[in-house]
Amino acid sequence: MNQGPAMNNSAADTHTTLGQVVRAIRQRNGWTLKEMSERSGIPLSTLSKIEHDRLTLTYDKLLQLSQRLNIPLSDLFSVPAQDSAPASGPVTGLRAKGTLDTGMRVETDNYDYFYLCTELRKKSMIPIFTKVRARSVEEFGDLIRHGGEEFIFVLEGRVEVHTEFYDPVVLEKWESFYLDSSMGHAYLAGEGCDEALVIGVCGGDERIDMESLVHIGEKRDATG
Repeated sequence: MNQGPAMNNSAADTHTTLGQVVRAIRQRNGWTLKEMSERSGIPLSTLSKIEHDRLTLTYDKLLQLSQRLNIPLSDLFSVPAQDSAPASGPVTGLRAKGTLDTGMRVETDNYDYFYLCTELRKKSMIPIFTKVRARSVEEFGDLIRHGGEEFIFVLEGRVEVHTEFYDPVVLEKWESFYLDSSMGHAYLAGEGCDEALVIGVCGGDERIDMESLVHIGEKRDATG
């Protein structure tokens, strides 16, 4: 199948990483690793591995982390050098151009995420380009749950949407899906696809399950 927009090797190496962002947030607040560990509930050794890009966090756990640190979720998807906040008032004038080359890449066992428009902090929506890899519920593992709502649109391939309350739904290319993110859900590459490409938007809210703060997945080796 068509694997979607190509990235050259030099561009792929320039992605902002979650580790860089977490380190920048810690340094901006003047926290040591130990202090950030105490605030977030994440073991110090785990935080160190995240900062060195040896471990990563899934979206739902990033949402929980932002709550524990009392920072906007969008700060975790922002380039480290950005310190300015959008203007207050009814018109913010926010705008940003996003590309895969400048997005923040986070790889997990089931998805390869590219968080877009990372120069903007305090966004009310998180735009994400995602490569869906898992082929079965057994391979995927536990369904994901987090606060807010989300929308996906299939760009290439076929996607199976599994939710805890409904039968699976198959999405073909150019079809879309909207759901309550607090309902357990999983996106799988559909029949005949090794990988599916989707563009999505997540919006967070206060409905966050604060139990079991961190679900860490070992960072997959980059396949180029």
